[in-house]
Amino acid sequence: MQTLVSAVPRAINQYRPYWAKRFGTSPMLPMSRAEMDALGWDSCDIILVTGDAYIDHPSFGMALVGRLLEAQGFRVGILAQPDWSNADAFKALGKPNLYFGITAGNMDSMVNRYTADRKIRSDDAYTPGAAAGKRPDRAVLVYSQRCREAFSDVPLVIGSIEASLRRIAHYDYWSDKVRRSVLVDSKADILLYGNAERALIELSHRIARGEKVSEITDIRGTAFLRKKIPEGWQEVASTNLDRPGKVEEHTDPYEMKMGAGTSCETEAKKDEAVLPEGTQAIQIVRKPKADRSLQVVRLPSYEEVANDPVLYAHASRVLHLEANPGNARALIQKHGDREVWLNPPPIPLTTKEMDYVYDLPYARKPHPVYGDAKIPAWEMIRFSVNIMRGCFGGCTFCSITEHEGRIIQSRSEESILKEVEEIRDKVEGFTGVISDLGGPTANMYRMACKSEAIEKSCRKLSCVYPGICENLNTDHSALIQLYRKARSIKGIKKILVGSGLRYDLAVTSPEYVKELVQHHVGGYLKIAPEHSEENVLSKMMKPGMGSYDKFKEMFERFSKEAGKKQYLIPYFIAAHPGTTDEDMLNLALWLKRNDFRLDQVQTFTPTPMAMATAMYHSGKNPLRKVTDNSEEVPIPRAGGVRRLHKAFIRYHDPNNWPMLREALKNMGRADLIGSGKNCLIPAWQPLDKTPPRVVARKPLPASKKIAQAKPFRRSR
Repeated sequence: MQTLVSAVPRAINQYRPYWAKRFGTSPMLPMSRAEMDALGWDSCDIILVTGDAYIDHPSFGMALVGRLLEAQGFRVGILAQPDWSNADAFKALGKPNLYFGITAGNMDSMVNRYTADRKIRSDDAYTPGAAAGKRPDRAVLVYSQRCREAFSDVPLVIGSIEASLRRIAHYDYWSDKVRRSVLVDSKADILLYGNAERALIELSHRIARGEKVSEITDIRGTAFLRKKIPEGWQEVASTNLDRPGKVEEHTDPYEMKMGAGTSCETEAKKDEAVLPEGTQAIQIVRKPKADRSLQVVRLPSYEEVANDPVLYAHASRVLHLEANPGNARALIQKHGDREVWLNPPPIPLTTKEMDYVYDLPYARKPHPVYGDAKIPAWEMIRFSVNIMRGCFGGCTFCSITEHEGRIIQSRSEESILKEVEEIRDKVEGFTGVISDLGGPTANMYRMACKSEAIEKSCRKLSCVYPGICENLNTDHSALIQLYRKARSIKGIKKILVGSGLRYDLAVTSPEYVKELVQHHVGGYLKIAPEHSEENVLSKMMKPGMGSYDKFKEMFERFSKEAGKKQYLIPYFIAAHPGTTDEDMLNLALWLKRNDFRLDQVQTFTPTPMAMATAMYHSGKNPLRKVTDNSEEVPIPRAGGVRRLHKAFIRYHDPNNWPMLREALKNMGRADLIGSGKNCLIPAWQPLDKTPPRVVARKPLPASKKIAQAKPFRRSR
């Protein structure tokens, strides 16, 4: 039996509403039986379980999903941060008519609960009062088990970032082993990965029509278990796909080359042969190409990748190569006697569909049950507007691309401006300042491939590495116009841009940099070079420092023209795969030359499904063909090495000086210890046993006082 996924999706706002639409819109989605009674409900059609506090705002996944399902006519209840010690809390809203929707929350529960050194965090930004301990480890697994205990016959649908990035066998940093797909361990009926609005709406309506979840196998962006490959499908071994090819040389990070990238279109022409004069080519008759919509790529099994790091890195590489919705095939991976089947990624939402999602009637505040308790994540985003989603950067340590995809999905200008006005009119405490007009990346709004055909056939991991692809439209004019219109709205005093900026794109548009710097920077602007050394940047798939230098020059020039004193805050990662002690020393010397003294430092955390995690686990580079003899990547794995790499970035902290002195001596660089201007650290140690976080022998210039800047938490 053939089961095909549709390549032409149905618009998410064109479904006939479920009959419960007659109940209308809820002021807040109910979290108790009393609230259900007030709405006139005898039951919920769908109950959403989340590890976050319930804040009715589109930046919080459960609120967005809940309001979206409500708009489709379903009665939706929310169990936010339920007590997982037994099943009682999961019975609070009764038995759902259709299914439980389960998520760990906006963040992976393990990243949320543990530091990069595997120490338990003392706070949780998504909890009232920032209280820690309100969600379990691996929350999707625990919540799924409790839902099964509460109502064993109710289907379980899992999703959001924790489940999405664990959809196949994955390396788990916290247990230091390869774990099975979360679909297997949770015993869920189906997994929705990525931004799942399209899949969720279709799935909900089909379950409501009486279809069994076990028989719904043709929706994009879903994963499920099956016993065998259906008839009519062609199985392709992943080892037949990952063949060796020409390895691109990495660009010099200190050289700025605009448009240095290779085009997806011109890349295919490199191998065209030039025939000698007087010769004639022999026509080669090729077999018709196989129907990719009926091909499934077999990844090495869980048992194989769990025991062979090289096969793990190979599987990770193939997964990322099969990520373009335009050409991706289904994937399959055996777990024991069962097969985890992944349908191709979802088709991105159109601008009209994005508007539909963000224009829903959100209350734009926390549920009243929390009273006056402060929820840090809400305080951070309450006056911000999300204008797009997705990222084509492909940074190996980041999970945005794996979760949201490489194709940018943008809202319309009208929808964004309407939300700014709603914040002005409805959000308590608004003072006229929009804290952010951005998204995963601040300046990818409306950027896309110039050719739809090329975009659908492209299999590159990044549109901007090793340089900007010539087929990428980097026009910033739509964003410039949006900024100007937003700040002209009555009652708006300031529009800030707080999202991470892709500065290698920004420098292609001096007009955009000028607009940003002179009108939308509140004194500091965060950017993320991540490192200074070429061999590390090549493992991160990040641009070189030449791009940073160019942007810095523009930033300072336009700030001076506006008569403003503004400063860049660079962020760096310590202990990333591919980093040696010498690389960190060179980064420390770069920081010292540029007079940067950073307080916030991010140590690399291997998160599931990231390419850098495959490097960390295997010691191989999955950006190239992976074999037993392929490129080895140095891994700063030991705790002492990771602490040393972090200490190099915070070379100015006296607490780090003893460790750095010993390391410099062992590296043969004792010349960097002393009081000379070329020295990194002094030979003397302060007598005070509790030195301040930053100590300087002379007053620190105001331009470098960035110790109190908020950390830039990347999605990983």
